[in-house]
Amino acid sequence: QMQLVESGGGLVQTGGSLKLSCAVSGRPFSIYVMGWFRQTPGKEREFVASISPNGGRTYYADSVKGRFTISRDNAKSTLYLQMNSLKLEDTAVYYCNAVSSSNYRTSLFGSWGQGTQVTVSS
Repeated sequence: QMQLVESGGGLVQTGGSLKLSCAVSGRPFSIYVMGWFRQTPGKEREFVASISPNGGRTYYADSVKGRFTISRDNAKSTLYLQMNSLKLEDTAVYYCNAVSSSNYRTSLFGSWGQGTQVTVSS
């Protein structure tokens, strides 16, 4: 199985920034499209961003385009999400996972990490 450990979440004010990390193990990180997802109580998990194995292609949900940047360091088997200009609507638990190389927005594995909480306040 792929082990996923998210970190970097916290409490920030609107307009602030935060950088999330996802440490991956158990599978060869560099061969997978990877992505970030988020979920709030009462809502289904939604796609946020994804990145190709070599980092050359990225995709973002319309709600975060221009504000979030996904990146990866294959040597460290780590995925990142730089979040800027945070809004109240960004409040959620953020998760990472491998992503389908066919659509770049569907999670590949059914097992998820613990996630990291991001809370944006005014």
